[in-house]
Amino acid sequence: MGNDKRFDFEHNVAGALADDQLRKNLRNAMDILVEKRRTVFPDADALEQLRSAGNAIKRRALKQLPRLLEQLEANCTRNGIRVHWAEDTNEANGIVLEILRRHDAPEIVKGKSMVSEEMHLNHFLEENGIEAVETDLGEFIIQLNHETPSHIIVPAIHKNRDEVAAIFHDKIPDTPYTEDVDALTAIARRVLRKRFASARVGLSGVNFAIAETGTLLLVENEGNGRMCTTAPEVHVAVMGLEKVVEKLSDVPPLLRLLTGSATGQAITTYVNMISGPRKSDEKDGPREVHLVILDNGRSRMLADPEFRQTLLCIRCGTCLNHCPVYVRIGGHAYGHVYPGPIGKILTPQMEGLRRAGVLATASSLCGACGEVCPVKIPIPDLIRRLRNESYDQDNSAAVAGGGYKKNLAETMVWKGWELANRSPLLNAIGTRLAGKVGKRMPRVGPLRQWTRVRTPPTVARCSLHERVRKEGVNDE
Repeated sequence: MGNDKRFDFEHNVAGALADDQLRKNLRNAMDILVEKRRTVFPDADALEQLRSAGNAIKRRALKQLPRLLEQLEANCTRNGIRVHWAEDTNEANGIVLEILRRHDAPEIVKGKSMVSEEMHLNHFLEENGIEAVETDLGEFIIQLNHETPSHIIVPAIHKNRDEVAAIFHDKIPDTPYTEDVDALTAIARRVLRKRFASARVGLSGVNFAIAETGTLLLVENEGNGRMCTTAPEVHVAVMGLEKVVEKLSDVPPLLRLLTGSATGQAITTYVNMISGPRKSDEKDGPREVHLVILDNGRSRMLADPEFRQTLLCIRCGTCLNHCPVYVRIGGHAYGHVYPGPIGKILTPQMEGLRRAGVLATASSLCGACGEVCPVKIPIPDLIRRLRNESYDQDNSAAVAGGGYKKNLAETMVWKGWELANRSPLLNAIGTRLAGKVGKRMPRVGPLRQWTRVRTPPTVARCSLHERVRKEGVNDE
């Protein structure tokens, strides 16, 4: 996949910036999401207290993560949930496929799950003759159009109503063209209801897994998640291992932060809490519940005191909504599953700097993502750390591919800079020479790239020390 066009970041960015309709769609949607978040959190002091609580809850969970995962497994097993562990996405995909084959299921209905996107599960199942049907409205729209999600929370945020109407008309047989939102929703409901009724296996993500009770918590607005987890005979839940929290009492503040930051709601329409399969005296619900817990590089992040903060993320997407880069290029330009600021720090750690380190350059370091993060992830600091590791000089990088941008010419330049700044004589000679060159400084190689979008600095013709001496001021 290394030669895949979608991983050519510079090409992707240029294409996105040239797409006026895409930029208009994104701007309109982001303005709405930002305003809704501002409305639901009107008290800045109260929000700050809530963010501190959320940060503390997630930090406490990460500090004792191995124990909490064991507790979660024990309580889930006691509740009748079958727990599976996956080291990487290949293993996770194999587990899901084995469950589907054991139940002779030709299809699976899916609620929204970023981990399943991380696994590239749909493509994997298709290769093995199984159809994966997305039932979240946004996911349903982009699946019809053979696209991937553009946003963590709103997968079809890059599409406007006219474009959705055209997709439904072209891709769903016997569907008249309509731009009426209620009519479009009814069309999707009509198609998906049949899928819910026929599917033997449903899949969902997990927003929070409570170790204390062995409970899987999902939040949603459309009811499709509840259909995927109750209508089929088998429910498969997939989650990253960082989704575990210690106690049920930890959930309310996290839930408030998640829903308020993601969609500007005090609470979502549906909060589903699943603690096991259907009991003998119950009339509905799945007969089997499986939980697949995925690592996929998360243990490596946990081992680093600074990078482990990436695992605080609750996947609210608000950092995307406030990012001046994401708002202009959208999610597809990033070429990976997780776009925006969280993608810039998560993806390089999962896939290595050589493959995804370029994402860390897509930031103005304005700090907006860190200011709005509901669990206080210092995203700008982590972006800077990844940039530094891309040029790692002493092989101490914690992320795979560290130092991939290091080259002899740049190394020699920095060694020269270090030498010049340690020697007063060399520093004085260099300063005087730079002053004589002034605006005629050559714009070649890296300097040409740097000045392409920046005004080149003008070096003073004489240093401050020389100037004050000329004016007869004693600078000692």
